[in-house]
Amino acid sequence: MPVASGRLRPVRALREAVSGLPREFWWLWTSTLINRLGGFVTTFLSLYLTAEQGYSPSFAGLVAAMYGLGGAISAVVAGVLADRFGRRPTLLVSQLATAAAMATLGLMQHPVAIVVVATILGLTANASRPCIQAVIADLVPPADQVRAFSLNYWAINIGFAAASAGAGFIAESDYLFLFFGNAASVLVCALLIYLKVPETRPEHPARPVDEAEKSVGRQAGRPSSGLGEVLRDGRFMVAVGLAFLLAMVLMQYTTSLPVSMGRNGFSSADYGLVISMNGLMVMLATIPLTRAIKHRDPVRVLVVAALLSGWGFGLTAFADSVPLYIATVCIWTVGEILNSPTSMALVARLSPAHARGRYQGMHTFAWSAATFAGPLLGGLIIDHLGDRSLWLSCAALGTVVAVGYHLMRNTLNAVPSPQAAAWGVTVERELAREPQG
Repeated sequence: MPVASGRLRPVRALREAVSGLPREFWWLWTSTLINRLGGFVTTFLSLYLTAEQGYSPSFAGLVAAMYGLGGAISAVVAGVLADRFGRRPTLLVSQLATAAAMATLGLMQHPVAIVVVATILGLTANASRPCIQAVIADLVPPADQVRAFSLNYWAINIGFAAASAGAGFIAESDYLFLFFGNAASVLVCALLIYLKVPETRPEHPARPVDEAEKSVGRQAGRPSSGLGEVLRDGRFMVAVGLAFLLAMVLMQYTTSLPVSMGRNGFSSADYGLVISMNGLMVMLATIPLTRAIKHRDPVRVLVVAALLSGWGFGLTAFADSVPLYIATVCIWTVGEILNSPTSMALVARLSPAHARGRYQGMHTFAWSAATFAGPLLGGLIIDHLGDRSLWLSCAALGTVVAVGYHLMRNTLNAVPSPQAAAWGVTVERELAREPQG
C-alpha cells in the first residue's frame, strides 16, 4: 500500500497543479505551447545567417540586436495598446503580423532587408508577451496566479526544448521550412485565440478626480491610458529595477557562460550538455516547485530566487569540470523557476485592473533591456577583469537584489489599490496558513 501511495504522489501533485483554472486559460496555454513548439527561427537565426547565407558573425550579432531592440520597444507599446484597445485585438494583430514577418524574413537575401525585417519581427513577436500576461492576470483569481504563470512558463520551456531539437533536423532539409513552419504555428495560435479566448480587459473603474487632474480636463471614470501612471508608481518601478538587475544575471548563460567555458578548455559539446540541464530542470521541477511555494509569501520567494540565481552563477567561478558546471546550472535554474512566475504574479498584484497591460509591458521591457545589457556587460568584464570576476559579480548582484526585495517586503505586500485588494486579502490568508518558526 505505501508503494502504491508513493506512485500516486506525482499524479496527485500534477492534478493539484492543473486543477481549478478557467477553461479559457487552458486554451491560452495550448496556444502558447503550439507557438513555442513551432518556434524554430530565433534559435537558429544566427546559424542560418552565417552557415547558410555566408554572413559574418558580426552581422548575425547585429541582426540579433535589432530583433531584441524591436522586442524591447514593442513590450511597452503593446502594453499600452492592450489597455487602450483590448488584449484580444492587440494579440491577434501581433500574431498575424508575426506570421507575415516570419515568412518574409525567410525570403530576404539583401542584408539591409534582413535587418529591417528582423527588427519588424522583434516588434511583432514580443508584442504578444504583455498581452498574454495581462490575460492571465484578468482570467485567474489572485490566489492561483503564481500557479498559472508557472504553468505558462512550463509550456514555453517545453515547446522551446522540443523546437530546438526538431529544428536541427528540419534545417538539414531546407532552412526555409523553419521560417514557414514557424509562421504556420503562429497562425494556428491566432486562430485558436480568435475562436476560444474572449476579450478579458476589465471595464475602467470610476475614480475621484483631484484638483490637478481637473486642471487638465481629466474626467472621472476615464483613467489615463498612457505610461505616466506606470512611471509614477514608485513601488512598482523599484520592483521593475530589481527584476532588471536579476535578469542581467540570468542572461549570462547566453554568451558569457559558453565564452567562459571555452576559455577554460571546454568544448561546444560540453556547453551543450551543461546548458541542456536548464531545460531538463524546468520540465521536471516546475510543477513540484510551484506546489511547494503555493502558500508562501511571494516576496520571500523572490528573495530566495535572487540568492539562488546570483550564487548559482557565482559558483561557476569555482567550476572546473562538466559535473560541477551542471551543478551550478541546476542551482540557478531553480532560482529562475521560482522567479519568473512569481515576479509576473507580483506585477499583476501591483497593477490596477485597467492598467495590467502597461504594467506587464514595462516588466517585459526590463527583461528585454537586460537581454541587451547583460551579455554586453558580461563580455566587457570577461575581457578586462576575467571570467571569475564576472561570476563573483553575479553573486554580489543577486545578493543586492535579494536585499532589495527584503527591504521592500512590507511595501510590496501592502494592498496597493482597491483593484488589488482581493490579492492583499489572499496574501494575508496564505501567510496565516504558513507554519510559524
